[in-house]
Amino acid sequence: MKKMTKRDFIRSAVGLAGAAATGALAGCGDKRSPLDKGITIPQTAKMIKWRFQTYAGTALAQHVCKPAIDAFNKVAGNRMHIDLYYADQLVPTSELFSALEAGTIDAVQSDDDSMSSAADVRVFGGYFPFASRYSLDVPVLFSKYGLDKIWSESYREASGGKVTWLSAGSWDPCHFATKKPIEHVSDLKGLKVYTFPTAGRFLSQFGVVPVTLPYEDAEMALRTGTLDGVAWSGITEDYTVGWADACKYFVTNSLSGAWIGSYFANTESWNAVPDDLKELFRLSMDSSHYYRQHWYWGGEADLRVNGGKLKLCSIPDEEWAEVERRAVPFWEEIAKTSERAKKVVEAFRKYNDVMAKAGKPYRY
Repeated sequence: MKKMTKRDFIRSAVGLAGAAATGALAGCGDKRSPLDKGITIPQTAKMIKWRFQTYAGTALAQHVCKPAIDAFNKVAGNRMHIDLYYADQLVPTSELFSALEAGTIDAVQSDDDSMSSAADVRVFGGYFPFASRYSLDVPVLFSKYGLDKIWSESYREASGGKVTWLSAGSWDPCHFATKKPIEHVSDLKGLKVYTFPTAGRFLSQFGVVPVTLPYEDAEMALRTGTLDGVAWSGITEDYTVGWADACKYFVTNSLSGAWIGSYFANTESWNAVPDDLKELFRLSMDSSHYYRQHWYWGGEADLRVNGGKLKLCSIPDEEWAEVERRAVPFWEEIAKTSERAKKVVEAFRKYNDVMAKAGKPYRY
């Protein structure tokens, strides 16, 4: 008897495995001969496809959400793919909530305010004046002070269950970038500024004129004089999207320490996703939140020092303290609008009281 070599054994094993596989296919309803060439395993599930739109324009989205979406698509493989669209590409940003509710878009990244949310927490999205001091304040408020449950409940009620709030994270602080120096509160009077609805409502008491326009039109509006400045971001975004090329000054006084933005999904689309891919999407959101934490934190400091385009200016501390004090009656006014708004304001107050008592480095 001829002695079986290692190569003979492997060849025999591969042959047996191939025969077993073709036999199994033939037994699963495929009537072709197992000897037919080109036989393929039938696909058992159709790929899930999502249309996802972010509030961010093309340049900013490369940082605030594209890396996370790309990573999700890579890992999900042929099971699910998310097509990413930038600000106003599918629908205007102000119509994101209604499009999400209708199922025109499967998922959205935005603040509540900008997308004209019907949820009663809308007023707190984006920049709620002086609610936070640092970017880490936002995830703590949502994970430890109950804002996650409040947001989830609010969206479920407002949409009749059609929109699911998924996760909130922080972006950059809110500062003015302007074409003229701002060195006193009085310099804000008459200033035409692109800003968020709630921030604009608060700033109007100091003479600011809030202007609403498409995100991608802001730079041209600055160049043509339609705008005198923006109060939409920190200095990192000013440089990233081109506003630093159309403005001359950056005001170091902060209206809010971090922008509050969220991920949302059409509930029917979300429920159609298998549990393991839901978990993968949650991980991609966490990755997105983490990226922004270090990208903005490092960028805000570096560009103040090394940016070269915007000259720093400041409103004196004693004058800015009065602006902060004016936030107190503003918060009280908002708290009276609903029981849920009252709960959010109470969470802000409780959190900031703890931070103030904790002292350095939490509050100075």
